[in-house]
Amino acid sequence: MPGFLSALLSALHDGRAPTSKRPRPAPPALAHPMDRMPSIVRLAVTGAIAVAVVAASPALGAMGAQGSPAGAKVAPQMNGHWVGTWVSMPQLTEPNNMPPAPFTQENLVLADSTLRQTVHISVGGRQTRLRFSNAFGGTALPITRVSVALPLGGQAGVSGIKAGTAQPVTFHGRSSVVIPVGAQMVSDPLNFTLAPRSNITVTTYLAEGQKSNAITSHPGSRTTSYLLAGDHAEAEDLPGATPVDHWYFLSGVEVWSKHTTAAAAVLGDSLTDGRGSTTNMNNRWPDQLLDRLQSHRGTADIAIVNQAAGGNRVLNDGLGPNALARLDRDVLAQSGVEWQIVFEGVNDIGTAAATEAAQTQVSADLIAAYDQIILRAHAQGIRVYGATLTPFGGNATYDDAGGYREAARQAVNQWIRTSRRFDGVIDFDLAARDPANPRQLLATLDVGDHLHLNPAGYKALADAVPAGLFERKPLPWGFGFE
Repeated sequence: MPGFLSALLSALHDGRAPTSKRPRPAPPALAHPMDRMPSIVRLAVTGAIAVAVVAASPALGAMGAQGSPAGAKVAPQMNGHWVGTWVSMPQLTEPNNMPPAPFTQENLVLADSTLRQTVHISVGGRQTRLRFSNAFGGTALPITRVSVALPLGGQAGVSGIKAGTAQPVTFHGRSSVVIPVGAQMVSDPLNFTLAPRSNITVTTYLAEGQKSNAITSHPGSRTTSYLLAGDHAEAEDLPGATPVDHWYFLSGVEVWSKHTTAAAAVLGDSLTDGRGSTTNMNNRWPDQLLDRLQSHRGTADIAIVNQAAGGNRVLNDGLGPNALARLDRDVLAQSGVEWQIVFEGVNDIGTAAATEAAQTQVSADLIAAYDQIILRAHAQGIRVYGATLTPFGGNATYDDAGGYREAARQAVNQWIRTSRRFDGVIDFDLAARDPANPRQLLATLDVGDHLHLNPAGYKALADAVPAGLFERKPLPWGFGFE
């Protein structure tokens, strides 16, 4: 009977699903097929539909709990758009961040292996899709099966999933996908409800594995993932699995949301990636900013997408491509981005020579790079906010006796505050520095290395972001003409 109902509805609607809750009126010459039927035929058809719906109701109820049946085409549940709700910046995996043996062999990674990962989303939705990246893979990445589920207890970093929530993910209607070298793949949409600030479990099975020791990951996940031999894509738990605090291959989660929902992308380094935060607690400063925004109705539809990586730099490659090189991929090509926060540059200053000439040069180059980031984002209608660089006085690697690096930091911060090139300024320096010794972090916010912050320090940064920066308002006249 459900098959009959589907066929009948398909014939009546000419294969088209409605795109919003309010159906569009048909032009007079193209009236609905029911309107062209004799009344006795309409009565018979209506009765048949009613019978079919009643007969199919148990299946429809199950579909509401589990999502769409495998292979079914998913239609939008409202007139909206895709918005990134979670991201991780893809990187080439360093040797010490590769999956442990036996999951890494010579030129073969994760063969006949299940990878289970949890990620913390920002805004919620009833329909979602995933992004997988092979940006740095040495060979094509063959993914055999993927499933999504709600994690056990709703927690991050757990190996178990909530019973009855697992749902298969498809790519162009198929369960498997091969991602070419340097490419990404976006999954088909699926009906899967996610609450704001909740966690989602993504489980990936690779039958063949990736035939290279160059793979794509995000090492600084601050979240525990699990590896287990064999296919366990929809298993409720993974007993005996190997825990690793890294993400592999998964680079984004998107939700279909109303047009008033938008994302703010953060371009940053380890201070944004969360060095010094608590594993599986999601208390980086972007996470705590999200908590703040979600607590107010006027900003509850703002997603925060964290495109940061430890060791990253603006001008030159470090851990991952430099910010100028990755801007298009990590910000401009992301779904639903309307704002960008730039909080990066301390690694450029800290790795340049501690001489007056080198630091004068790097500060000038950083300022020019910020201007380029602004110019390119403005061309896409994205507002850009600049965050001042936080202190590193007393850090064993970056601080120098001559104070040349501190002078460069001050020069960069002065430009961020006064140039009026950014659409807004976030003064993280003011929020984190010691008032009695402004070239150092406040001791209560310092994780201990005089460069990175503890969770209280990251809360101080989150609290320093003016919520008014995310007001929805028209772009000013001439915006983007640089």
